[in-house]
Amino acid sequence: MQLDVFTLLPHAFAWLTEQRPVAAVLGDELELRLLNYRDHTPLTGGRVDDEPYGGGAGMVLRVDAVAAALDAVYGGAPGHRVIALTPQGRQLTQAVVDELAQEERLTLLSARFEGFDERVLIHLASDAISIGPYVLSGGELPAMVLVDAIARRLPGALAEGSGAFESFSPELDGGLEYPHYTRPAEFRGWRVPDVLLSGDHRRIDEWRKEQSKLRTGP
Repeated sequence: MQLDVFTLLPHAFAWLTEQRPVAAVLGDELELRLLNYRDHTPLTGGRVDDEPYGGGAGMVLRVDAVAAALDAVYGGAPGHRVIALTPQGRQLTQAVVDELAQEERLTLLSARFEGFDERVLIHLASDAISIGPYVLSGGELPAMVLVDAIARRLPGALAEGSGAFESFSPELDGGLEYPHYTRPAEFRGWRVPDVLLSGDHRRIDEWRKEQSKLRTGP
């Protein structure tokens, strides 16, 4: 997959590229490109945003700056999905992640402060995604969430089998993952459930399925 992220802070992604699962698939299953709007802006002084028409606080990412960046990188309108990261987008779920992980190319558009000129969402983006019903100072964190979530669905990102029985997986009927415990078996009087120490894998599987259902609820 080729995944392009347009941002004002490409350096903010440095730590992400050094960590699994992203690091495990970079250069193989994943080509991640971090592209700075300022490198292609038609405005002087590297400007990419401006005050909103009608007044109000904050700065808005200009449509001409975003269009210039897309034109410079793709030679025109991209032929693949372009996703704007905005609270107005559809909510990110595991089903959406799995959908996006099937794409060969994706472009993510992030903004800062007051977000995008609405014409970016209407005319330049083909999709919009929100990572939750809250407001952040920019789209970099949502972009990182999406990159990480997509990367772990690519071949080679995770150890074999480790991505199977996890929250929202088909193996758990889309429910939440069961509790996990490790050594020591007892700490401050807090004991690991006896069934996990029994060695009876049938009982353990049944316990895990029941715990998943209890966590997920009706």
